[in-house]
Amino acid sequence: MAKKSIKVRAKHKDGVTTVKALMTHPMESGLRKNSKGEAIPAHFIQEVVCEVGGNMVMNAHWSGGVSKNPYLSFKFDGGQGQTLKLTWTDNKGESDSIESAIG
Repeated sequence: MAKKSIKVRAKHKDGVTTVKALMTHPMESGLRKNSKGEAIPAHFIQEVVCEVGGNMVMNAHWSGGVSKNPYLSFKFDGGQGQTLKLTWTDNKGESDSIESAIG
């Protein structure tokens, strides 16, 4: 994907960091058909990884069952003042990542 496809916000409060991320992606399951009745090829995010300070804090494995432009929210302990890196990889080998300071 050519343009940045991830928007992320990470806030630290009372020892817990809350991450909210919106990813722009078609998330095609491979089961839908176009107007001509032909199958639309599968194209979906397979893995989402979040790292803070070089340590993985979240790893998700997805399939075609996740909706278009997925939203993800999760929490983890610590992280104050560090940088978060969120990366996705899809079934066609495309990927994107973003880094954001934890506020």
